[in-house]
Amino acid sequence: MTAIAYNRAWDRVLGAGHLTLGLMTPLARAPGEPADLARETALAARADALGFAALWTRDVPLIVPQGSTREAAVLDDPFIWLTVLAGATASAALGTAAAVLPLRHPLHVAKAAWSLDRLSGGRFILGLGSGDRPEELAPFGVDTAPDVLFRERWQTLAAALAPEGDARHDLLASTGGYAPTPAPTVRIPLLAVGTARQSLQWIAAHADGWATYHREEARQQGRIALWQRALAERAGGAWKPFVQSLQLELLADPDAPAAPLELGLRAGRRALLGYLERMAGLGVAHMLVNLQGPRPIAEQIEELGREIVPRLRSVALAQDAEDVRR
Repeated sequence: MTAIAYNRAWDRVLGAGHLTLGLMTPLARAPGEPADLARETALAARADALGFAALWTRDVPLIVPQGSTREAAVLDDPFIWLTVLAGATASAALGTAAAVLPLRHPLHVAKAAWSLDRLSGGRFILGLGSGDRPEELAPFGVDTAPDVLFRERWQTLAAALAPEGDARHDLLASTGGYAPTPAPTVRIPLLAVGTARQSLQWIAAHADGWATYHREEARQQGRIALWQRALAERAGGAWKPFVQSLQLELLADPDAPAAPLELGLRAGRRALLGYLERMAGLGVAHMLVNLQGPRPIAEQIEELGREIVPRLRSVALAQDAEDVRR
């Protein structure tokens, strides 16, 4: 059987051969407040026009305060939110980072993913996580260990989104012959986000890529090396993308040096470009940027789009373990 091709989002975001930039949305959300739809769609349209590869969003089913500031995120359902952004954009991929699989039935997730990919013209990436808010488990009736439930639901979801073959036939046998979608003609990339309480070997064997957090550069190099080793051991050595998130405050002074933030950097654009080039050299395929700081978000998007995004297209991506070790 001929291997099924990935959708448009894969080529734009993960398989471009160079480091690509994406943005976490909502882009200008006030703490504890829902996003302003008109403002967000305008910012998304501008980011799309500037060439950002992807727009991402989180899945926060319950409003649970979290972190040192005890902020409670008020976010729209990720699939509905990304459908709205799909209507405001033409080229940018749309991704979840991440849908909380233990809290969602996998057949519902498959239906939503297939629908969003179809309605956006092949622009969807499905990032999946196990959740980081223990308070959510009981209200959703989760009494199975999240790591076990994640693996079980991943298997069902992947089968539902698979083309004709053994996995899909096994699914149909368990559902009385009924599937949530027709057999796909293109493949939606499935990313594991964070560890999802799984080993890297499991992620390398089952996911189309791995998304994880910012770390100090030497530590991140070590994580990438572990990822490449897991791929070599469990996936026959085939390359799969490494995606990193980055909390970023882009300073107005282009020559401002980089300084650490929690899970990211505060920097001017020249220091940021140097950092991104080094990350591409280590094998980071996509950088998922979460903009912050007092500088207007629209200004940061404009500068990144005009000064950074075009330059990254000429920076080749290291795609094997030997490149990382060197």
